[in-house]
Amino acid sequence: MRAVIFANGNFNPSANILSTLRDDDLLIAADGGAKYCLAAGLWPNTVIGDMDSLSHSLMQDLKNHGSQLVEFSPDKDKTDLELALTYAVQQGALDILLLGLLGGRLDQSMANILLLTRNEWKDLNLIVSDEPDIAYLMHENDTVSIQGKPGDIVSLIPLSKVVTDVTTHGLRWQLDQAKLIMGSTLSVSNELLKTNAKIQIGSGKLFLIHRDTHKKGSEE
Repeated sequence: MRAVIFANGNFNPSANILSTLRDDDLLIAADGGAKYCLAAGLWPNTVIGDMDSLSHSLMQDLKNHGSQLVEFSPDKDKTDLELALTYAVQQGALDILLLGLLGGRLDQSMANILLLTRNEWKDLNLIVSDEPDIAYLMHENDTVSIQGKPGDIVSLIPLSKVVTDVTTHGLRWQLDQAKLIMGSTLSVSNELLKTNAKIQIGSGKLFLIHRDTHKKGSEE
């Protein structure tokens, strides 16, 4: 089962993103992410959080349309996104698409990205969509294949102290069992040579970001 989580960052419900959604997706809104879900013409299956970003009238509309509201105290010790991720896993989701993860507050954006690196999510297929970028969280011994157009930007961002055995196929500057160090910019702004590429890693955690340079707003 795939879950789609709407967070409360910045989100543009483009036709391209909406076309990737499936009828059987479990739609989860992290608090104010419910407004993005509604903007996309969808009613979330579940809204979870302290509800500080939703009006009482909107909460009532959500209930009337069958959305489950899972409310927490504002004094909680987890962000709404962490609650949403935990809930998705509890429902059996292994594939999770995250929308509205970035933008707005810098602290929230950074916390959202680092949240994905926790070991308890290592068996999940986590994908972050933030057009024109799409990002994949890679864990130990992962392989990710991407499709795009020649010239698309591909960046590999280490999220652990070291990422070993990084091997790429189909990029302008190839890596062959390379070691990437957190904080290094060595693997930023690579490019697709053709229409597809494959990235493999050994140990560590890596954020693979693919930017479609042919979409509006993709300028460097």
